[in-house]
Amino acid sequence: MVLHFLVQGRVQGVGFRWFVEREAGLIGLRGWVRNTEEGDVEVVAAGEAADLDRLRACLRRGPRGSRVDRLVERMLDDSEGEELSAFRIEGAW
Repeated sequence: MVLHFLVQGRVQGVGFRWFVEREAGLIGLRGWVRNTEEGDVEVVAAGEAADLDRLRACLRRGPRGSRVDRLVERMLDDSEGEELSAFRIEGAW
């Protein structure tokens, strides 16, 4: 299963990407996290449904100092997860 998340709120400048990378790595998901130019955080994650549920809960909570106002989620085609490797931070915005 492959999911795309868009996390909106106070999610940049608060260690959100590092938080997601750590949590997703501990869960054992594949994928990436990055900041968007609009001030949101974007996540693509692949794994078992139960593991993605755990990540969703982490995204809603966020790290200390963050504030998640909205979590937008959509399912991606399984083929989009085929090339994903160990979870990482992508991009440098």
